[in-house]
Amino acid sequence: MYRYAATRQQEILRVLHATGQIDAASLAAEFGVTAETVRKDLIALERQGLLRRVHGGALPVEALTFEPEVSARTEFTEEKTRIARAALAHLDRAGSVFLDAGSTTSRLAEILPTDRPLTIFTNTLSIALTLVAKPNLTVFTLGGRVRGRTLAEVDTWAARALQEINVDVAFLGTNGISLTRGLTTPDPAEAAIKRLMLSCAVRRVLLADHSKVGRTSLCQHGTLADIDALITDTGLADTDLDALRAAGSAVELA
Repeated sequence: MYRYAATRQQEILRVLHATGQIDAASLAAEFGVTAETVRKDLIALERQGLLRRVHGGALPVEALTFEPEVSARTEFTEEKTRIARAALAHLDRAGSVFLDAGSTTSRLAEILPTDRPLTIFTNTLSIALTLVAKPNLTVFTLGGRVRGRTLAEVDTWAARALQEINVDVAFLGTNGISLTRGLTTPDPAEAAIKRLMLSCAVRRVLLADHSKVGRTSLCQHGTLADIDALITDTGLADTDLDALRAAGSAVELA
């Protein structure tokens, strides 16, 4: 019954709409196919914008304005840790760093080395609190209105600070990466601040797990050409990797 991909994918969407989630292992057993076959079905449906893959299965596509709290972003924890560790290779022995809001940048803050003098700027209260007690680190926040959902500082004060600082490297986050729509995020105020981050850094490194690739959110805050390096994880589909590199992106897999 489920020999053909079209039949399987139709059933996947029916189950997803009925239950709100997909368990890949259960589907493979029900369909009498391998887990790899189901994974390919989910990839195909995700590329059509019909679902969003997560570890072990899939969830419905979220609205463009959907934005979970940073503390609730518990998916792909291992991948985010690997990405954060890979980002350490972009740190200088001394200098200035910007850390954007986000769950992966927060992980980087947790493992940032303290064996070198670094000046850290961040627009995120939780990241500042993580870093402020560590030796050899001088920590600045931007000021401005604090968004309750992400604890990111936005609006005029934050924008003014970004216009006055220059950093060696910025580690940035995003909610979506698209070849056609660029880098996107749900909130217009955060998008405006993220755009300014691009202009204050000599090097710009985007940290994003593979689930962000192919997704589009409400507001564009940059393009792939604005980024010097994208660090993602090995869960990225080969076709997506090839497409990003063909577009000129320097992609590192962690």
